[in-house]
Amino acid sequence: MKPDEFVARFGREKASAILRCNDTQKAALAMESAIRGGFTIIEFTLTIPGVFELVRDFASRPGLVVGTGTVMDEEQARKSVEAGARFLVSPVVDETVITAAAQLGVACMPGTHTPTEMLRAHRAGAQLCKLFPAPAGGPVWAKSVLGPMPYLKIVPTNGVDEHNAADWIAAGVFAVGFVATLFDPGDLEAGRWDVIEERAGRCLTAAQTKN
Repeated sequence: MKPDEFVARFGREKASAILRCNDTQKAALAMESAIRGGFTIIEFTLTIPGVFELVRDFASRPGLVVGTGTVMDEEQARKSVEAGARFLVSPVVDETVITAAAQLGVACMPGTHTPTEMLRAHRAGAQLCKLFPAPAGGPVWAKSVLGPMPYLKIVPTNGVDEHNAADWIAAGVFAVGFVATLFDPGDLEAGRWDVIEERAGRCLTAAQTKN
């Protein structure tokens, strides 16, 4: 999957499931739940034990697009793509990672918090701008930024939930990512996979609902 193909699909799906967890087995079961709930674009952060095996497993399944998060250097980018990742996400703007993604033929989504960082990432070749952490203004803030720079593809993650996802999309962001609001730590600890599955369905519906 080429970067532009991923971007087009992400633009249609409007949402990704992003998992950060300290247990390999729970990570697999939790992401299975999100997939049953309807997600097809998924992200495992590199902080998960055995993450590359998870990426390799899920990337081999038809219909899924897998990415990695918290990618901080060229080696992590390379290992991610070798395992099957088709997009790379970082919490910061790092031109080294953006360049590595381009050389590896995958999309890149660096973390940005200000309009200046977003423009910097865009000019460096990043296809998408992860909004992290989300500013207090939320959707209103994003709409203000997109006024003068409508070409930016902003993807908020931090703080996006089933109750505000539609507001973010209505403000003009390209897509959204669900993290702890989808994978509630308490549900992960207790193994409430059915709860995560049901929440995933609601989150996806919210992101795909036009206000």
